[in-house]
This record gives sequence, structure tokens and C-alpha cells, in this order.
Amino acid sequence: MGSLKKRAVLLTILAVLILAGITSTLMLSSSYETDEEAVNAFLPPDSTYLEEDGMIVFETEEAKTGFIFYPGGGVEYSAYIPLLYCLAEEGIFCAIVQMPFNLAVFDINAADRVLEKYPYIEEWYIGGHSLGGAMSADYLEGKGDFSGLILLGAYSASDLSDKDVEVLTLYGSEDKVLNIEKYEANRQNLPADYREVIIEGGCHAYFGMYGAQKGDGTPVISNEEQIVFTAEQITRFIKETC
Repeated sequence: MGSLKKRAVLLTILAVLILAGITSTLMLSSSYETDEEAVNAFLPPDSTYLEEDGMIVFETEEAKTGFIFYPGGGVEYSAYIPLLYCLAEEGIFCAIVQMPFNLAVFDINAADRVLEKYPYIEEWYIGGHSLGGAMSADYLEGKGDFSGLILLGAYSASDLSDKDVEVLTLYGSEDKVLNIEKYEANRQNLPADYREVIIEGGCHAYFGMYGAQKGDGTPVISNEEQIVFTAEQITRFIKETC
């Protein structure tokens, strides 16, 4: 086979692989849409937030502490509005960043645009759900201006064990999506004094409002209960460590 023909074959194979990758990514990115009916039922009628520049922002009066949130893989970012609303009600500035194709791996540095736009926040926390949590930990590894990391149904593959940062991890007792073996193996990447909360009856999907997730366990608490409990734990953690 001539060199030109070989090159043509290789280019064809590469094009097919790229197309397959793009197709699978787009399929994954639209897997879990926000349950708008559930979100609207959760929020009070007078609730407000900003949706602009690829982020959803809950501004609170005179807030000095902020939390940047990375959504789970394949999950529409607005699904986490109820959780961040609860935190904002406690006086915490909150921002959910939108990810390309709903996958945080494509924009690990998304937090930068929040920091640039809201320089008046004095103390920052970052975290996320599932893949979003893992990517927020990756982001934090190279940054020094954060007080804490919050992982929901997630673990850090980046070594943060010697980093001066507070860490909180939460996962549901019925979570069947989180790889618990990898979670256990990656504990060593966290500071020795990290905090862990297991949500009894909670599942992987119930940190947001996007319905059931494939492969997840069966929860024995409601979506609303898990969100409220999670918000209480995060609020306590931030207030005790900021």
C-alpha cells in the first residue's frame, strides 16, 4: 500500500474515532437534565439568582465568604440550584459554573472567571459533585487562595495531603455510582484532618435535582431531605473553618 493511501486510511480512522468521541460526549452531556418542576417546587416564590456569563450566582448582602461549585458529569448545572440556594440563605456567596458539554474535565479552570468577576469575596471555598468534585480538587492542587474543598460523592485523585486547606466529603449510604474502592484508596490524598459525613439513606443523584441516575442505589430519604441535610453540613463546615 502506497504512503498516500496509508495516510488516507489513517486519516479516515482518526476521523471516525473523533466523530465517535464527539457523539458519545454529546450523548453524555445531555444525559441528565434539570427537573425544573422539582426545582420550582423547592424554591420559595421570591427566590432570586443571576444566570449570566456561564454561571448561576446567588449574591448575598455583604457576603465575604464564597463557594464555587462544579456540577457532576453529564448533569445540567441548573440542577444544583436548590443546594446552592440553601447555602446562600445562610449568607454564603455561591456560584455554579457551567461546563462545556456538562463535563468539568473540559474546563478545570472555570473557577478563575468567578474569582475575576467577584474580587470582593475575601475567603473562597470550592467543590463539586462526582466528576465535578474530582475536577475541583485538581484545580485546587495548583492554587493557594482557597480555604476549603467540599466533595459530594467524589474523591480527589490529586495529592492535597500537605496542602493547608480544610476538606469536607459527603456521600450517601445508598450511593452505588461512587467507586467506593477508589474513594478509599484516595483518602491518602486528603489532609489528615479532613471531615467525612455519610448521609444515611442518601444516594448519588440527590445532591441535585435531575431524577434518578443510572446505576445508583435506591434512596430511603427524599431528594429534598438530602439537599437540606447537605446544605446544613456544608454551612457548618464553612462557618467553623473560615
